[in-house]
Amino acid sequence: MLILRSALFNLFFYFWTAFSLVIVLPTMLLGWRVCYICGRLWPWGLLIGLRLLVGIKYRVEGLENLPPEPYLFASKHQSTWETAVFPLIVPCPVFVLKKELLSIPLFGWYLRLFGDIAIDRTKGASALKAMVKAGKQRAAEGRSIIIYPEGTRTMPGQSQPYLPGVAALYQAVNLPVVPVALNSGCFWRRHAFIKYPGTIVVRILPPIPPALPRKVFMAQLVDAIETHSKQLAQNANVRRADALADEARG
Repeated sequence: MLILRSALFNLFFYFWTAFSLVIVLPTMLLGWRVCYICGRLWPWGLLIGLRLLVGIKYRVEGLENLPPEPYLFASKHQSTWETAVFPLIVPCPVFVLKKELLSIPLFGWYLRLFGDIAIDRTKGASALKAMVKAGKQRAAEGRSIIIYPEGTRTMPGQSQPYLPGVAALYQAVNLPVVPVALNSGCFWRRHAFIKYPGTIVVRILPPIPPALPRKVFMAQLVDAIETHSKQLAQNANVRRADALADEARG
């Protein structure tokens, strides 16, 4: 049953994504704000599909920790899930993302229109400078910036070295940084066919104030994100096991 439900969701995901990209396309003529608002149709539909077809719900903790905009939203990255849903949590954000995504038909057009910050990872220091420059511009426009400090998706309970981009942005834009832990990878893993039922938890932690020394900032950021993400992963594994046992009994 779990395989069938996952197959149905995977079909729904690709159909819904393609449909959303096309149906929202005319709003690009009205500017990025209108297009962005209409584009929220995609994550809302995705959440409905996850709940009905797979049994995945979600909960956001710590919304009271979000400061007045703008801010840096520095999150653990485990799944496609947060990439889709974070724009429902952070108003009109920009993402720091890999340049290759701009080449995806239609999808890349939206990324350019929304002003997302694309990084060419082959260019080293020059890419970092370009990211900082774009980050300053977006912050001056009053927009918050979403960044994944590890630069890639990781398995629950695991971590990668935090890349220098988040520290460079932190020092350049002089904004508070909101650490974010989550456990999405326990239910929707990278490149995984099976989607497991349960509740994804996003935990928004108290912001780190601007202007701290680089080493102090990085130590606080890594400790906050990793400690809480590991805790959420352990709790999620228990709930996932319970959900699978209940389904087997049913």
